[in-house]
Amino acid sequence: MGIKQFNGTYLVSEDRILFRFNTQNQEEYRLWFTRRVTLFILAATSHLLAKKLEQSYSPDAAKALNEFEKQAILDAAKSEQSASPSYEGGLNFPLGFDPILVQDVTCALTKNGEKLAQMSDLKEGEIDPDLSIDFALPGGANLNLKLPPNTLQTMCVLLDQLRLQAGWGEAVLQIKNSPTEEQNSEVKMSENISIH
Repeated sequence: MGIKQFNGTYLVSEDRILFRFNTQNQEEYRLWFTRRVTLFILAATSHLLAKKLEQSYSPDAAKALNEFEKQAILDAAKSEQSASPSYEGGLNFPLGFDPILVQDVTCALTKNGEKLAQMSDLKEGEIDPDLSIDFALPGGANLNLKLPPNTLQTMCVLLDQLRLQAGWGEAVLQIKNSPTEEQNSEVKMSENISIH
């Protein structure tokens, strides 16, 4: 499934984001993101992208590079906004036409398609280029996306703009585990993570 476009709208009456994306084969997925889900995605993906960059750069350089890439995507989006095509609705809706509420999210780095437990065990160059995001849906269903860093950054820029519009505050990830577990490459929204 190659993602073609992202679209999002903050709905004041729902205090949620209607997040949509379409694929190259004209499928469309419609999801509801709450404040909790949105802030978690922003914080967790930023954390994991920085950890990934730290495989090649110092922590300070990785953070700066991550911010630079984010700003470049935002600047490109602003300059191309008038020329960019409008969102193309899908013809097929694998999850149904109505949006589905995302109940939980897990973000992880992967190696050979498998989610990583610890970054400390890896050697340089072993991490897959894509980041894995699992959306837990009602009824035990799960939607997994494997997104390349530039696509993920584009999604996060959109979500960050919607977060600002909603007035939801900053996305901050606090890890309450022991210091050795801070290098965990899978970040879950439940139990050990709190967002303030």
